[in-house]
Amino acid sequence: MSIFQSSFDDIALRDISITDRVFEGLRHRPNEVVLTDGPTGRTLTAAEFIEQVENLAGGLTARGLGAGHTIALMAPNCPEYCVIFHAIAYAGGTITTINPTYTASEVRHQLQDSRAEYLITVPMFLDTARDAIGDTAVTGIATIGAAPGTPELADLMGDPLSGQVGIDFDTHTVVLPYSSGTTGLPKGVMLSHRNLVVNVDQIIEGANFQRGETAAAFLPFFHIYGMTVMMNVHLAGGGCLVTLPRFDLELFLRISQDHAARRMWIVPPVALALAKHPLIDQFDLSSLQEVFCGAAPLGAELSNAVGRRLNCVSLQGYGMTELSPVSHLSPRDEAKPGASGLAAPNVQCRIVNIETGADMEAGEEGELWIKGPNVMQGYLNNPKATAETIVEDGWLRTGDIAMIDADGQMFIVDRLKELIKYKGFQVAPAELEATIVGMDGVTDAAVIGLPDAEAGEIPMAFVVRTENGPDAAAIRAHLAETLSSYKQVHRIDFVAEIPKSASGKILRRFLRDRVKAEC
Repeated sequence: MSIFQSSFDDIALRDISITDRVFEGLRHRPNEVVLTDGPTGRTLTAAEFIEQVENLAGGLTARGLGAGHTIALMAPNCPEYCVIFHAIAYAGGTITTINPTYTASEVRHQLQDSRAEYLITVPMFLDTARDAIGDTAVTGIATIGAAPGTPELADLMGDPLSGQVGIDFDTHTVVLPYSSGTTGLPKGVMLSHRNLVVNVDQIIEGANFQRGETAAAFLPFFHIYGMTVMMNVHLAGGGCLVTLPRFDLELFLRISQDHAARRMWIVPPVALALAKHPLIDQFDLSSLQEVFCGAAPLGAELSNAVGRRLNCVSLQGYGMTELSPVSHLSPRDEAKPGASGLAAPNVQCRIVNIETGADMEAGEEGELWIKGPNVMQGYLNNPKATAETIVEDGWLRTGDIAMIDADGQMFIVDRLKELIKYKGFQVAPAELEATIVGMDGVTDAAVIGLPDAEAGEIPMAFVVRTENGPDAAAIRAHLAETLSSYKQVHRIDFVAEIPKSASGKILRRFLRDRVKAEC
């Protein structure tokens, strides 16, 4: 077996909860502002954050929503999001983080699968929340901010909880973000306190995170990238965050300028703006030392353009929800254009031939397999998918085709998995296909991702319909009503049949070849 070892020294695995790990980065600076709401300027000091976490944890426990219970959190980025997340964790509960742009049917699926018993959201999404909780175990809804007839976050506060509720650091699922994994419908990714704590420490070490770093946090906290890299790393590592409910280029740049940001955490569509948008020249970003891009591969040409425009180093990393999420980082002094970096501390890698299963050597391509303490426990309620993803003594199959060079730098070459990455969001073709095929007059459908300079990939549908079947406008309207905005198809082609293998699997490569032939 050919194993690529991390070039970093291993970090110690500690018996500590993710909230106590965050508190370690806060207790020595009680009067420092650590969270600021970007649009309003509201702030929380370290001491205020700890107090609110302890009070909310106590209140949840008193209401019977503490240890052993699952609470859903559906909100945009704000300081209260961090408080709620860590209060649930501190009380020994489980958080399932929901995309606030989900439709009621999408929210309902996650509530049912996670068995959530309570839902916290914001007034803007209260109608969706109310529509979603039918046929679920949810017994109540609270809002961050005032909403008629609904308890507010302040109403959930209680006597402070004096310490972390006892949990097993390796087996207790502290958070359930949902991911489509390598394929299929969204599944609950079971992440333990150990997973989150070790990944925070892996990132702090591998990315050389410095105390005092302040960043504009537009990466959504419901997504594992924003959750770990921004929320938990910055709080645990001695940094600060200015939260943004959505990406706003001008506000993002102003925050980065006014707080003398040393680093930007971004995704490819933002990289495109940083490389080309004229607004960049109106801000002083001279404090910037590096830009770190994740969530989807960034081409070497665009990466280099960002570095030149901002006069800093442009870096990439690699990860996935199932890895908590980071497995690879690019140290500033060892960056290679187009590379996803070096294996993080404690991480081992293999490159496996997708046809023979044989291990490949440096410079050869194959599926990237990863092993380490940041690998998830498995998928909730889905042992089959877990067994297909975590194999052979804990190795996780990423579904990505990669190459590791002689210096240990990993390059993503292609995607074995079917998942479409649209602006950093995961879009499962199976979900779109099921929604389209569910329409009257549609007999078959297939969805692929098309390369796009701004979005990374955009979904395209091939549809087989009856003579009186729906037209493209009807299909688009149905998708808009049923699924989130980032899951919409950008092109629809009507075809006589969908190419499939003898076993019935869609042959997506034939569809991609067809599109290429038209260009």
